[in-house]
Amino acid sequence: MANLKITLVKSTIGAVPKHKKTVEALGLKKVNKTVELPDNAATRGMIKQVQHLVKVEEA
Repeated sequence: MANLKITLVKSTIGAVPKHKKTVEALGLKKVNKTVELPDNAATRGMIKQVQHLVKVEEA
């Protein structure tokens, strides 16, 4: 199964509270930190919600 490398590239300060919770649920706490998560529908949905804050790469 493929993985995705997700990097937080923009701060969540001033973001919608729901988006802050989504970023935290993805495992991202600080700017420029990266996590590797499985490529599934749930992860893709979370990424789509906060696509303006993160950068996604195939791993």
